[in-house]
Amino acid sequence: MPKKNLSAAAVPTLVQERLRIWGMAIRKQRLMQKLRVADLCRRMGISEATLRRLEQGDAGAGAGLYLIAFHILGLFEDAAPEPPSALWQHDSGQRRVRLSTKEHADDYF
Repeated sequence: MPKKNLSAAAVPTLVQERLRIWGMAIRKQRLMQKLRVADLCRRMGISEATLRRLEQGDAGAGAGLYLIAFHILGLFEDAAPEPPSALWQHDSGQRRVRLSTKEHADDYF
């Protein structure tokens, strides 16, 4: 089954902006390190079209590919630091997301 692309409307503006910045960082570091497109693509196991999507900040490119590019370019810890342990370790005070009125209406059947 083909992968579904995310529509721009489905991706929050803040996320779009962060992906655009990540894409610019990947391109700038690739150029600064004098790493050719073909060489980075080969190391990542992706096509040149996919690398172009990454460098443009395309949300449909996949988070894993951004992280792999950061790792290869030596930017991993700077671009994607580990979140604080409180966010991923189990604790007794669980938080829940509060749904908007519209989201509650969508769940009603």
